[in-house]
Amino acid sequence: MPETLILSARWVLPMAPRGVALADHAVVLQGDRIVAVLPRDAALARYPGTEQRHLPSHALLPGFVNAHTHAAMTLLRGVGSDLPLMDWLHNHVWPAEARLLSPEFVQAGSLLAVAEMIRGGTTCFSDMYLFPEDTARVVEETGMRGVLGLTVIDFPTPWAATTREYFSKGADLVAAWQGHERIGFTVAPHAPYTVGDESLVEIRGRAEALAVPVHMHVHETAHEVATALAEQGERPLERLGRLGLLERPLAAVHMTQLDERELERLPATPVSVVHCPESNLKLASGFCPVQQLLSSGVNVALGTDGVASNNDLDMLGEMRTAALLAKGVSGDAAAVAAPQALEMATLNGARALGLEERIGSLEPGKLADLIAIDLGDLEYQPAHDPHTQIVYAATRHAVTDVYVGGRALLRDRELLTLDLDELKRLVETWRERVHGAH
Repeated sequence: MPETLILSARWVLPMAPRGVALADHAVVLQGDRIVAVLPRDAALARYPGTEQRHLPSHALLPGFVNAHTHAAMTLLRGVGSDLPLMDWLHNHVWPAEARLLSPEFVQAGSLLAVAEMIRGGTTCFSDMYLFPEDTARVVEETGMRGVLGLTVIDFPTPWAATTREYFSKGADLVAAWQGHERIGFTVAPHAPYTVGDESLVEIRGRAEALAVPVHMHVHETAHEVATALAEQGERPLERLGRLGLLERPLAAVHMTQLDERELERLPATPVSVVHCPESNLKLASGFCPVQQLLSSGVNVALGTDGVASNNDLDMLGEMRTAALLAKGVSGDAAAVAAPQALEMATLNGARALGLEERIGSLEPGKLADLIAIDLGDLEYQPAHDPHTQIVYAATRHAVTDVYVGGRALLRDRELLTLDLDELKRLVETWRERVHGAH
């Protein structure tokens, strides 16, 4: 019989339905699953003698789903700041990666990223990077949940020399890890401007065969769209539609450049938009019309993007920025209200990754991926509405406890599956190497 644990708190925010705050409730975990969400007194009566943990000033909610990351790039935090995308990529990031990229780089960067994400309440991340087999090992070792991109780019990198090698190495990754309880996959072409038609057609087929989404940067900048029109005579999204990639699940990242025809088309497709507001702002890439997309029924999730273009993996900060930016862009103060921002960071992220039946909300039968946020500090008082306090006032330092599949990864702000001092020493050696290579 799996072990049972009663977690109770001042509030439980189940996320389904949106906006509900259950006062003095408990979430009952059995093994890796949620078996009940009910009033605390009823939980104690139904499960007498069961281990319990009561958090009197906290909110319990689903763990955050970071729907777009480049985890290992955390080692490049601060490299090439304050530059537009193409300058940043061509003159700073790609040259640094050419010198540094290796399995050791990816392992160290992924460890740092996972530690930061756990401490910020993220329980699942969708990654797009090279040497994903090393990221998989970090996910396995730390207890995190990861959705790893089978990356494809039509030019050589330290991981693969040819397009065929990208596909072959992606197949090897699936063979090694398919069926793992905490590791999933997407097929992850980098962007329309780095992947040709022939590769995209094969990507569509591979995603269909694996029954997983495609994960891709799309319409990130005006320059991308203008160049596509000049060189190919069609906008990138139109090209993806012509190649059949809008007919099945696609996590389209950024989407800052959408015209009216595209906004009308997207609701009829299974496309999810992954909004990365802070990265878009920092790179001056543009503004995703989030409220318009949500109002038309498009699923919009949240991602931080990589630390090199954002400087953190803070989903609480991303939520606040997304909510405030949506109001400014739409001219509507009601746009992306706090409960909807929380849904974007949890259940919508799960939907974008095809995991909505497993994670993203606190419901019996779902995996026990949940977090506790302490709203008892002075800065969050008076706590009239936990949704509002979390989105507009709380910082990631208010996250005290994190569970993935029923296993505690953070308790009272202490990491349980990583040695923080050892990690700091490892990162310092890489700081010196990055500094020397940049």
